[in-house]
Amino acid sequence: MDMRFQVRRAMDTGRVLLGYRQTEKSLLNGAAKLVIVAKNAPQAERERVEYLAKVGGVPVYHYDGTTVDLGHVCGKPFTVAMLVVEDAGDSSILELAKEE
Repeated sequence: MDMRFQVRRAMDTGRVLLGYRQTEKSLLNGAAKLVIVAKNAPQAERERVEYLAKVGGVPVYHYDGTTVDLGHVCGKPFTVAMLVVEDAGDSSILELAKEE
């Protein structure tokens, strides 16, 4: 399975929040199940999110694409540095993230 397809499916059928602030808020609230970070996300934000995810036991998937690529995968006309999956919906994104 393709991670890009699963991200898009989660966007359509589940609950996915985009951006640093939403990701941080979801991690602090304990609602996050998976964090996806683009490879060129700002370092300070990436480190903060990785720390919060580690403390909360949430897996972090490092997307092998830029923020522009991740925004395109999400179907958005803007850059997306990171996103958080709160509900996977019909996708199998949580299983794919565990494999990698």
